[in-house]
Amino acid sequence: MVKVYVEIVEKIYKRRPDPATVEGCTQLKPDNYALGWHTPFNMKGSGFGAATKAMCIGMRYWQPEKLDNLVQVSIECGRMTHNHPTGFLGSLCTALFASYAVQRKPVVEWGREMLKVVGLAETYCRKTIRHMSEYQENWFYFGTKWQLYLEERGIAQEGQNTPIFPINYDAAKRDQVYKEWSSEGVGGRRGHDAPMIAYDALLSAGSDWTELCNHAMFHGGECGATGSIAGCLYGLLFGMTNIPKGLYQNLEFRERLEELAEELYKAANGSKTL
Repeated sequence: MVKVYVEIVEKIYKRRPDPATVEGCTQLKPDNYALGWHTPFNMKGSGFGAATKAMCIGMRYWQPEKLDNLVQVSIECGRMTHNHPTGFLGSLCTALFASYAVQRKPVVEWGREMLKVVGLAETYCRKTIRHMSEYQENWFYFGTKWQLYLEERGIAQEGQNTPIFPINYDAAKRDQVYKEWSSEGVGGRRGHDAPMIAYDALLSAGSDWTELCNHAMFHGGECGATGSIAGCLYGLLFGMTNIPKGLYQNLEFRERLEELAEELYKAANGSKTL
């Protein structure tokens, strides 16, 4: 993974790359197996970048018995570029959500199940991060924001399976709510609220693709980040049937993406054929 990151970072400057990803990749050491993926704690590494690229980890380790693999790989992948708890816990979150989608776990359960796994993540980090004290004061922000969100939707406790939305949840209201969830008034900019907005969109839209776009892709914040997470999870849940062909039939790198998808499927399912 380190080698691929280092190779790719040289090619992405024409695509408005995430600054934290670029900074993290410049500190990776592909020729040092023992320390190749270790980057310093980064107070600026709380952004959405780690969360937007971790769904494939959840597809690779989707089985419940591979949860430890998912936790370890998603955290280490996130730390490579976003070595801050809000950043790499976002990576864990989207990887988990992808695995839940493949498992067909009810969407309303995802958030509270994810918070349980954050406890496992803390145990793993305490064992593997040498200077955990740097992370400690920033650790609880992610979980606290998610707990507040679940309480706001009325789905924080077991058995609470009917999310509560504002009576008027139009575009203006959603922008206001997304800003309230954010840490700096820009919805979806951080590792906690990019997956949160995507999740909220899934809860609200169900299988309605247009409504998902309205909630996750058309707002005043980082809609590219929230839209990519929501779109991936929607595809895992519902496939392509409801998505207009014009959005993907001429997709850039489509053939290569399909090749990678088949390789990912085989890796995740013991080389079974599609």
